[in-house]
Amino acid sequence: MAASRNKPSTDLPKRVGAFLAARLAPDGLLSVGLSGGCDSVVLLHALVALGLGKRLQAIHIHHGLSPNADAWADFCADYCRRLGVSLVTRRVAVDTAAGLGLEAAARNARYAAFGELAGDTLLLAHHRGDQAETVLFNLLRGAGVTGAAGIPAERRFGPHRLLRPLLDVSRGEIEAYARHVGLAWIDDESNGDTAITRNFLRHQTLVALGQRFPAAESALALAASHFAEAGGLLDELAELDWQRVAEGGAARLGDLRQLSVPRVKNLLRHRLRLLGWQVPVASRLDEFVRQVVTAGPDRHPELVLPDGKMRVAQRRLHWLSGK
Repeated sequence: MAASRNKPSTDLPKRVGAFLAARLAPDGLLSVGLSGGCDSVVLLHALVALGLGKRLQAIHIHHGLSPNADAWADFCADYCRRLGVSLVTRRVAVDTAAGLGLEAAARNARYAAFGELAGDTLLLAHHRGDQAETVLFNLLRGAGVTGAAGIPAERRFGPHRLLRPLLDVSRGEIEAYARHVGLAWIDDESNGDTAITRNFLRHQTLVALGQRFPAAESALALAASHFAEAGGLLDELAELDWQRVAEGGAARLGDLRQLSVPRVKNLLRHRLRLLGWQVPVASRLDEFVRQVVTAGPDRHPELVLPDGKMRVAQRRLHWLSGK
């Protein structure tokens, strides 16, 4: 993409700084996920340009999936030496035994390592193209409001904060900055494999959409922000409903049944997310809510999930951890 179609490349650190200004504490360790790709290389460079180098720690996750993985780790080590930034490299085992695809299993292993290694704040280099791709991917899977909101710019990540300072920056702007300041980066050969769904969306679907709708990427990212606002409102409604039905860690069945079915489903999804549990697919949740709303006093509907179960007993709905 031509630099003339992007904002001035030298503007990028200033935009990162504006994003961080209202979100960062004046001290604390900042950890940056560094794959060696253009996006993370640029993010780390911009943070150093902002004078944050002494607070930075780069984290490189060695998945061991590519024959070039060792070379990528060496590249990141050399880059961090030149910037004067400390680097932690963690080798992970990617386990697909649980039925996950390779991409999802690698992501789980990566985030588990980030959770162990990150300082007060973890910064990742997702950009606007990643956001558009995620929104489209989730919508094609039938996602609700939360999935359609795509990638959050900030959220809690265990005891850490997770921030994505480049989420409103295009890939073209990132590459323009990298070229302007003379940065090198690595290319993961798997990123060109369109047999992987996300790569298909990135290299074919979004390209085709962009030819007909030039602002498609920005429009999808804007839609994500609208969905995120709607999701926030639904969370607020769920909290109000929880105050109405809660008794200890359970929900009184009589009060729960006073809510509309959509509000019951919204409340259950919200509670599951707060617990850190996996939210079931819509069809399973729909059937469980139908049973909860209609079950007689001698019935005890139960929904078993990977993290535990929801079960009706003693005229209350309980969340019972399976761990």
